[in-house]
Amino acid sequence: MKPARIIATLAAATVLALPVLAAAQQQKIDIGKREYDANCAVCHGAKGKGDGPYAGTLVGTRVPDLTTLAKRNGGVYPFARMYEYVDGTQMVKAHGTREMPIWGNDYRTKAAEYYMEVPYDPEVFVRGRILALVEYMYRLQEK
Repeated sequence: MKPARIIATLAAATVLALPVLAAAQQQKIDIGKREYDANCAVCHGAKGKGDGPYAGTLVGTRVPDLTTLAKRNGGVYPFARMYEYVDGTQMVKAHGTREMPIWGNDYRTKAAEYYMEVPYDPEVFVRGRILALVEYMYRLQEK
């Protein structure tokens, strides 16, 4: 995918997700933290250090410390790359294949269950959740 298209997609998803995120802010709900705790902490640990309870079960794979992503990338948080890891565009062995990324597929399934009575755009729902998660991982970065 071309960089301009990635940026345009992320910008559009952000604009579409803003009402959901704004409502969550008013209710003091941290969607990104909720996503992280539900889907990532089991391997990456509660604070993102790579020390979650399942970290030792991954044979031949060391769970990365998510708090040093910016540090390992010249001081810049790799937002687009992290988004692609979560949505399955970039393959991470432990996250599943590009054809069936664990979290992107899981988010679509949950959206279908949650919104089955009303019309909704599953892509917007998925993008909003992934954006919230990736933004939360940004907040985990070492200062």
